Amino acid sequence: MIEIISESKCIECNLCVSVCPTNVFDRVEGGIPVIARQSDCQTCFMCELYCPVDALYVGHDAEGVADVKEEAVEDLGLFGGYKEKVGWGKGRKPVSAHAYMYQLATRAIP
Repeated sequence: MIEIISESKCIECNLCVSVCPTNVFDRVEGGIPVIARQSDCQTCFMCELYCPVDALYVGHDAEGVADVKEEAVEDLGLFGGYKEKVGWGKGRKPVSAHAYMYQLATRAIP
């Protein structure tokens, strides 16, 4: 479920508003988008994938967790975490392309 739009990172491009299939966000003129209908979020990660500055945190298991803080998410390096795993963005490669995955795939199965 979408948890945070970082006020310090967001560049007000509104891509998250445009790509959300369930209309979770509201566009704000002269400000960052607002998570207006959080309970409608289907955790599809489209907003996080399309955010050009990794300003969104979608918690895949955050249901029932109250009061997620931006500072804690930043400290844990979770902004853009899903995007990192699938390899979206300059200089990133999907987890499946990492060397340890290749080693696992080429090991002989007994």
